[in-house]
Amino acid sequence: MSVTTSSDIVKNGPDPIETFGLLIKKGFFDAPTCRQIVAEMRSGQGESATVYGRDPSGSVDERVRKAIRYTLSHETVEAVKQRLWACQKEFEDFFRVRLSSCEDPHFLRYRVGDFFVAHQDGNTGMLRLDQEARRVSVTIFLNRHSDALEDDTYRGGSLVFHDWRSGQTNKEFRLEGN
Repeated sequence: MSVTTSSDIVKNGPDPIETFGLLIKKGFFDAPTCRQIVAEMRSGQGESATVYGRDPSGSVDERVRKAIRYTLSHETVEAVKQRLWACQKEFEDFFRVRLSSCEDPHFLRYRVGDFFVAHQDGNTGMLRLDQEARRVSVTIFLNRHSDALEDDTYRGGSLVFHDWRSGQTNKEFRLEGN
């Protein structure tokens, strides 16, 4: 299950709700809030993003994910968590789950050439991790996609969902912040 939030979404391919179970929320953060978080990321020192699996503390494996993870201020982390928690009822109703907590968010930057291979978030039928109790995953685009290089935009990559459950791996949904 995933929740994807963005100011606008470019939709192509299968229906994201019916096929992939996605809840898409437009305008989750306003533009000034997005700019403030991005500015804090740019002013900080990042480190290679980890991946989780057999090692509960995570490890860096740039064959699986290559991205930069930033540690932001306690105030920013708490503000993002509060905004997520304000949507608790909507998330519970949509995904038909009970949520009792919210993990600290990860702040990631994908540069040209960076990637995360096809994977699943949390415990599903494909993977069972003792340290993982995640019921809902959330992706928040902090800048919009543009074919032209403009302020507060990115070019290139997208978040791609595949319908592995049905065995029809040709079904995909590409999501870009817009």
